[in-house]
Amino acid sequence: MNTITLLRRTGAELLGTGLLVTVVVGSGIAASRLSTDPGLQLLENSIATALGLSVLILLLGPVSGAHFNPVVSIADTILGRRHHTGLPLTLLALYVVAQVVGAIGGAVLANAMFATPTALSTTNRATPSTFLAEIVATAGLVLLIIGLTRAHRSTPVIAAAVGSYIGAAYWFTSSTSFANPAVTIGRVFTDTFAGIAPDSVLPFLAAQLLGAGIGIVLAVLLFPHAATTADDLTVAPNLTDPAPIDRAG
Repeated sequence: MNTITLLRRTGAELLGTGLLVTVVVGSGIAASRLSTDPGLQLLENSIATALGLSVLILLLGPVSGAHFNPVVSIADTILGRRHHTGLPLTLLALYVVAQVVGAIGGAVLANAMFATPTALSTTNRATPSTFLAEIVATAGLVLLIIGLTRAHRSTPVIAAAVGSYIGAAYWFTSSTSFANPAVTIGRVFTDTFAGIAPDSVLPFLAAQLLGAGIGIVLAVLLFPHAATTADDLTVAPNLTDPAPIDRAG
């Protein structure tokens, strides 16, 4: 993979994850200022996040695969390792770094747009129930993405489905479905509606990794005869890959 392609793909992951967190945090700040009703605030936040995520997948999927999530990138590497079609370990590491940096930058940007000081969150979220909720939310997300990819669904279908799932999971999980280690870390840097205290991060990350493992196993069991190559979940890049790439390198 040449340097320009590498920069474009990692840059798209940084930008996409950053904008996703900007949407999550920014809409959370706006919702808390527009209403004092917690239910209405969550509704506004969840709708904005679902729509924003769908748009970002449609926009950046052809560039990087629109992962925006370390557990999705890890799943891609694991599932494609046998056939050398998943993310190579070096690219996986770059994706994860880009996602985390982008997520932090997105939170800072959202704070700045609403003239809110950037500060560590004081919202403690880690409880046994939210730990379970994050396992469920992340397992469902990973299963959905792998299943749709292996079933060769189109980019618009994947974008709509993933956005809809996250929007719904805001409501059916007690954790409001972070389901993303990078987003979890990014949301530490905003002491607003969408924030999460540093002390809650490790339990959330542990639950997300466990949920991702469950999601991968379920996907392999449920789609045993589908295509065995992940080929860049969520969407196969085509703008940055004009020629075949040696995935083994």
